[in-house]
Amino acid sequence: MKTISTLLFSFILLMGCLDSNKNDSSGKYLHKGQQISAAVFSVLSAELQNAMEDGGVENALGYCNLNALNLVDSLSKIHHAKIRRTSVKYRNPEDRPVENEMAVIDAYQKEMDEGKELVPKVVQEQNGSYHFYALIFINDLCLKCHGKIGAELTQENADLIKKYYPNDLATGYSVGDFRGIWSIEFNK
Repeated sequence: MKTISTLLFSFILLMGCLDSNKNDSSGKYLHKGQQISAAVFSVLSAELQNAMEDGGVENALGYCNLNALNLVDSLSKIHHAKIRRTSVKYRNPEDRPVENEMAVIDAYQKEMDEGKELVPKVVQEQNGSYHFYALIFINDLCLKCHGKIGAELTQENADLIKKYYPNDLATGYSVGDFRGIWSIEFNK
């Protein structure tokens, strides 16, 4: 399994190509947010795949429980931003949406219900900081831990999830379902 430091180094190299010469701040933060969220997703996915290959769902849950928030916090420091993944059906209570994130989740859900095009957003907060939001959808890999119990998610693995996350809400999904959002707040 790759080490976190190797992945962080790879991530830093990938992020070195950020274009900070965009003219307007919203465009600049939209671009940065898209690149950061894609890179963080790539690092987390690779680590979870490796953990799954090394020891199945139990190993992936252990990895996620011990490392996912720390990895995202480390990347937040590197990018001078607060990076979060949040959802109304969160697994870890630390990922529960705060008020502004819940408003964005609700707005995205309404846009989906109305058949509108779903695009990442940048909002300037009252404190002057910029906040990037983008949707997260379920893919095949997610279903072993986030799928429907008795289908993609075995009862045994559902029991393991409850061991690590007693108040888990993050199951019952199908491929393509709206999982939550990326929430990246850039420091002023």
